[in-house]
Amino acid sequence: MTKGSITKNLILFAIPVFFGQLLQQLYNVVDSIVVGNVLGKEALAAVSTAGSLIFLMVGFINGLFMGNSVIIGKRYGAGDDEGVAVATHTGIAFAIIMGLAMTVFGYFFTPTILRWMGTPADVMPRSTLYFKIYFLGGLGNILYSACCGVFQAMGDSKRPLYYLIVSTILNTVLDISFVKFLGFGIGGAALATIIAQFVSAILAFSKLTRVDGPHRIYLKKLRIHEATLKKELMIGFPTGIQNSVIAIGNVVVQSNINAFGSVAMAGCGSYFKLEGFVFLPITCMCMALTTFVSQNMGAGQMDRVKKGSVIGSFIGVACAEIIGVICFLFAPIFLRVFSNEAQVLMVGVTQARTESLFYCLLALSHCLAGVYRGAGKTTVPMIVMLSSWCLLRITYITIIVRIIPVVNVIFWAYPLTWSVSSIIFVIYYFRGNWMKLAY
Repeated sequence: MTKGSITKNLILFAIPVFFGQLLQQLYNVVDSIVVGNVLGKEALAAVSTAGSLIFLMVGFINGLFMGNSVIIGKRYGAGDDEGVAVATHTGIAFAIIMGLAMTVFGYFFTPTILRWMGTPADVMPRSTLYFKIYFLGGLGNILYSACCGVFQAMGDSKRPLYYLIVSTILNTVLDISFVKFLGFGIGGAALATIIAQFVSAILAFSKLTRVDGPHRIYLKKLRIHEATLKKELMIGFPTGIQNSVIAIGNVVVQSNINAFGSVAMAGCGSYFKLEGFVFLPITCMCMALTTFVSQNMGAGQMDRVKKGSVIGSFIGVACAEIIGVICFLFAPIFLRVFSNEAQVLMVGVTQARTESLFYCLLALSHCLAGVYRGAGKTTVPMIVMLSSWCLLRITYITIIVRIIPVVNVIFWAYPLTWSVSSIIFVIYYFRGNWMKLAY
């Protein structure tokens, strides 16, 4: 990504990521569609609590691997093949350790976290079962993400898409088979997910052992290089902390939603599944910008970095707003996929139409955060997002919901906090020192 048309480079990188993220959302949505239509709204509510809790567990670890991707990208841009090899082996070894740790922690602490979230009694048993089975696949989840991070740091966004196609098809087939035909219930949905995750992880890892390039994995070299891991953690740790604390904030938000009962849980859960599709252009351009910036900063092409950051942010914002308008207009049709119950639909549509026209602000924040992460300045996105998306959001909800006890109040927390983060990120872009090489 250090040569040629900037727009073309960003778009060609982002397109496979877009389709990969699309498949990932379909992958996640299948559980809700099958469970909601076969097992009912209580089961859908149980699965709907998944987003916040899973992001709490997985978000921190995946944030750590952002540092691995940035280091690999910068070393690759600088032509340091040996450095790329060391960073790759260190990152994958660390992923295996963290995947096992997440499995153990998630399995044993899920009931406690669900109680902290105020999960209703009628949803608690199914939520606990779903999460315990889900976290048994922690190693597959984390290893796949780490392997994809290596490919993407090298500018290859196509291979992760191929593996995700296989796992998405497998997850869909297993989901329908386990839940609808074999009667495994909500546990079957979780089991289908972890099987598919392990398949994608095995495919990605296997390819890295055969790829022709400095990022090729040799089993005998899989070990942690302390100096490299330290650098990766210095970059990745702020993102991991950011993800975790924001996830804790989301857990608090989910707890407030839970207080309005299973109908609100199911309706909001349906919307959050829909919102996942909105993140597609945002996520893919954010990832493209991180790789673009890291490689070009490694190559010392600062003018190209600045120009690319503007082009990529504009593309991300424009795509997000177009999708926001579509979501606003057709929310009832989209949400009916998850549930036909009138009350559930009403909650989901209200949330969609409250937030959708502000997706441009969400995109701007994410794209600029991707730029700063690619530059190694991960502390800045951490501070901005923690202060606005966590502290401000929680404060607003905690106070206003008690004054105006309606679920709609919660929905307005998102446009408010997206606005604040966007303003701060833009100010830092023009007045900060983010283009000074961090590592």
